[in-house]
Amino acid sequence: MKVQMKVILVMLIGILLIATGCTNNSEDQEKNQQEKKAESKAKFEVVEASSFSVKNIRGIGYPGNDQALYVATNTGLKFNKDSKWYESTTNQHDYIGFQAVKDGFLGSGHPQKGTGFKDPLGVVRSVDQGRTLDQLAFYGKRNFHFMAASFSGEGLYVISETPEDGLSYGVNYSTNNGDTWTKSAFKGFNADSLGMIAVHPSNGDIVAMSTRTGIYYSSDNGNTMKLITNPVMVTALTFSGDTILFSSVENDNILLKTLNPVTGEQGVLAFPFLDYDNPITYLAVNQKDQNQIAFTTYKNDIYQSKDGGKNWSVLLKDGKKEQE
Repeated sequence: MKVQMKVILVMLIGILLIATGCTNNSEDQEKNQQEKKAESKAKFEVVEASSFSVKNIRGIGYPGNDQALYVATNTGLKFNKDSKWYESTTNQHDYIGFQAVKDGFLGSGHPQKGTGFKDPLGVVRSVDQGRTLDQLAFYGKRNFHFMAASFSGEGLYVISETPEDGLSYGVNYSTNNGDTWTKSAFKGFNADSLGMIAVHPSNGDIVAMSTRTGIYYSSDNGNTMKLITNPVMVTALTFSGDTILFSSVENDNILLKTLNPVTGEQGVLAFPFLDYDNPITYLAVNQKDQNQIAFTTYKNDIYQSKDGGKNWSVLLKDGKKEQE
């Protein structure tokens, strides 16, 4: 089925801290800290964007230290605030992985050429809209298409496509900001492929994964997994507090639902009609205001609601922001 092939592609394309030790030499400490932070060689500013076009949206989210919706694209971060679009003048990195957290965002991917950052980025963190990047793990060694973390910053997950650099093949998690990594055992997981990961906003042990055959849920870092939906294709999911917000494709219809992972109770949200070949690819909830929801689609449309899904506005169509 056409929609299945496209959704599968979307899903399949979906922190070692350097131990410096203790020292009494303040100069050495400062040097070590500088080595862990990468900064652009060019002047960084966030300016209003008159127009832009993106080919790939890699993720969306509402960082806790800002008022904007962040959109990670192949040409850097785009910021939407008060119905206006903004972008940075440099550090327009190809963010392959992206996760909003309370103090900024985590990212992975490839840096913009000429900015002085190592390629690939590994897992990096920024608390200043991408001006500087703290090197959390695998800087200059790896990038991750699938990564996720708790909004609180606890519980970090990556999918490793190769068993190297201290990671096992499959899902690996860290409970200490990447100082050490453990492979998730995934007992009870019977899907034929891995998908998007979502982590509970305040409890990093709780994780959910979307697959072509439903949502799997774990309360122990993915060591034991349980199927908590019917065997339907789930293309995107995120947590809204304790509730899971997810999108499924059922009988050629694109649906947006809520799910209580403990009781199994589900609800349905109304949203603008989407053609069956334009499924939802990423979902985001503002953890500071859970009435604020956004989603992206396969064709790079972006919709946002500020009242819990009662009303929606189109922020981007076909990945293009036209000059006004």
